[in-house]
Amino acid sequence: MSAIELMKNEHEYIKRMLSVIRNMCMEFIDNNKLEYGDFLNVIDFIRNFADGHHHNKEEIILFNRMVDNIDTIGEKLITHGMLVEHDLGRLYVSNLEKSLNQFKSGDYEAKLDIIANAVSYTNLLSSHIDKEDRVIFEFANRELDRDILDAVDRECDKYEFENRQAREKYIALLENLELKYLK
Repeated sequence: MSAIELMKNEHEYIKRMLSVIRNMCMEFIDNNKLEYGDFLNVIDFIRNFADGHHHNKEEIILFNRMVDNIDTIGEKLITHGMLVEHDLGRLYVSNLEKSLNQFKSGDYEAKLDIIANAVSYTNLLSSHIDKEDRVIFEFANRELDRDILDAVDRECDKYEFENRQAREKYIALLENLELKYLK
């Protein structure tokens, strides 16, 4: 499997988690029930699978090659588009964690911030994944030389081998949350 196919495959796991998050928010709205530990597991998944595992491959391996080897269009797409959205996602997750802690400490108004940040994250990532799958990855396949794509594949294979246990851990975490929230 090519690195780009692998990244698209990982997007499917991330989209599944986005569905879990939305359902967790609906549970919180409808039943005023917040499973603090489950939200912390979601944050763990986002930080260590979606952002750490997946975005590391995009940012360090693929995007750097695009910036270095494709004209200014590639640089603008990456630095002013994809990387900005990655950072915005990180901000939503940081704010979500802060809001969860405030709510746990008795700040009832933080409920609104929990929902706002969680839903904002899901909306951002849904759109972001669509852009990467339909535009960025296709652009990379079309514009990067075969030898550069082969190097990206090799680096991603090495990264996957070295981090296979983390991948398995977070897919299992996702599947457990799906059993609970996607009935």
